[in-house]
Amino acid sequence: MALALPLLASILALTPAQAQENAAQEAAARKAALSSLPADAARRRFGLVETPSPGKAHVYGFYSRGCLAGGVMLPPDGPTWQVMRLARNRNWGHPALIRFMEAFAAKVPAATGWPGILVGDMGQPRGGPMLTGHASHQIGLDADIWLRPMPQTRLSAGAREEVSSMNVVASDWNDVDPRRWTPQHMALLKTAASFPQVERIFVNPAIKRALCQQAGTDRGWLAKIRPMYGHNYHFHVRLTCPRGETACRRQAAPPKGDGCGKQLDWWFSEEARRPKHYKPAPPMMVADLPAQCRAVIDAGASATAR
Repeated sequence: MALALPLLASILALTPAQAQENAAQEAAARKAALSSLPADAARRRFGLVETPSPGKAHVYGFYSRGCLAGGVMLPPDGPTWQVMRLARNRNWGHPALIRFMEAFAAKVPAATGWPGILVGDMGQPRGGPMLTGHASHQIGLDADIWLRPMPQTRLSAGAREEVSSMNVVASDWNDVDPRRWTPQHMALLKTAASFPQVERIFVNPAIKRALCQQAGTDRGWLAKIRPMYGHNYHFHVRLTCPRGETACRRQAAPPKGDGCGKQLDWWFSEEARRPKHYKPAPPMMVADLPAQCRAVIDAGASATAR
């Protein structure tokens, strides 16, 4: 099941931001990006704006080519969550995503025994492409959740920039690490998949393999769990387009079945493990996004280099 070349190229060009990157590493990556991007590059324009656009929330475009009007912030602290890497200012999303995060986090203690979740990157205040990492997370419907339980105590702002997530995949990438992978991880993913608005959950192929082996006879939820490069420190939840959001472009439904067996085997093949290298595409410009995104980024925006 080789990936389409444009999709594979975009994944290789913008690998997911790793949950363990600290503040200094992130700052260096941002500086490098800003030094090479033209003035109207979408990554620069959307990556520097620190506030949402005014007005009602609206999604424009696709998960990897779009923007978000009227973004809403997930509070840094909730009863059963803590947002990590606050300096990135990526705890924004469509109201549907905020509602999901709050509802999902509330279920985690009973489902897993964890105190709650640690939240990684969601989206920027106005969505759009990010300066560092992520080919998607552009329309306020994606969120990364760490594969590490929330601690009982509240982490300081400084600690949230430095504490690492946990890699649950073995060094050979063929399976999960039995020293770190627990039944609670499977319960966490199963709980996330139980929400009807969740369209996909991206995990490392080794995690998908473990779920296929351990799920037992209740396997319907596995269809939403999709293998993807990286995602060994966190999993990525993607919501479907909210009702009434006619400018939101849906993703095709996942293939039928539980996604185990032959569908999964490709990810452990030589082709998957040694993908061809493609010349990076030119930077996406604001004009390359849906037309509404020009108004979203220009609405009272004042860019501030962080």
